Amino acid sequence: MATERDEKNWEKHEATIEKFIQVIAKNMNLYGITPSIGRLYGVLFFNDDPMTLDDMRDALYMSKTSMSTGVRTLSDMKMVESAFRKGIRKDLYQSEEDWYKSFTSLFGKRWKSQTESNIEETMEAIDALKEMHKDTDDEMLKEKIEHDLEKLEYAKKYYQWLMQFIKIVDSGEIFNYIPKNK
Repeated sequence: MATERDEKNWEKHEATIEKFIQVIAKNMNLYGITPSIGRLYGVLFFNDDPMTLDDMRDALYMSKTSMSTGVRTLSDMKMVESAFRKGIRKDLYQSEEDWYKSFTSLFGKRWKSQTESNIEETMEAIDALKEMHKDTDDEMLKEKIEHDLEKLEYAKKYYQWLMQFIKIVDSGEIFNYIPKNK
């Protein structure tokens, strides 16, 4: 016995999912991802089957080039993966369903790069101030440099701690401390 299609609730369902996709798109900004790429991820996440670039273009009314760029960005972040379906020649993509894996990959990559840069800048500042300290006879300046060196040493220790934290997140060891919700 066939049931009648419940158009009213199908429309409500679609609106609810669309609203959540907007939330995903907005939150992707935290990871340095544009809202349009966030929407692409949301569409892939809620689509039950892998999608081609043409499918994505039709779903989001964006250019195929934009879809390709978005997929590449999401793939680099381990949020989208290639899929295979027998008989389909076009490239297929699906979302990475494990958000924990995506987060740890993205967090590790982004924060590690920035933190390494911060450590390098801190070391350069420390070296420059130490050199100034040796080259000056101005006691007030020496005192100020010593005070600033203490602050920079604190910053260096913080960044070193942050690198340890990033390593724990990046390796997945974080889940030993904060297990994934099942």
